[in-house]
Amino acid sequence: MSSTLFHLSFPVSDIFQTKKYYVEGLGCGLGRENAHSVILNLYGHQLVAHVTDEPLTTQRGIYPRHFGLVFTDESDWKNLLERAQQQQLAFYQPSKQRFVGTPLEHRTFFLVDPFFNLMEYKYYAYPSAIFGDREFSQIGDPSEFA
Repeated sequence: MSSTLFHLSFPVSDIFQTKKYYVEGLGCGLGRENAHSVILNLYGHQLVAHVTDEPLTTQRGIYPRHFGLVFTDESDWKNLLERAQQQQLAFYQPSKQRFVGTPLEHRTFFLVDPFFNLMEYKYYAYPSAIFGDREFSQIGDPSEFA
């Protein structure tokens, strides 16, 4: 495990439903919790769901806001995809490949939780595309930019 962990806080409206989705459905580890917050372990990274009274609404498209993971092992990506399908989690976008035949080629799928938070899970065919390949300008899915 890296000595540095990623932390993300996000809004939810119900702790019970959050645990059902993230722990039972997605397979997150369960950390501390109270009536207003819960800590989740997503592949070694800390997610903190906080209950809000603000209205939670769906966003139009996958941009500008979503979070997720980049898998470095394709079998881990496939295992999560299969788990999401078996648990009947809601897909915002099904599994697909982007930039096929280029150094930026990757597989991706998007889930949406009960609180309209979008999550992307991807695997790059070439690890250099994760942070490198600066000579290319493509980022994301052009059809999703509005």
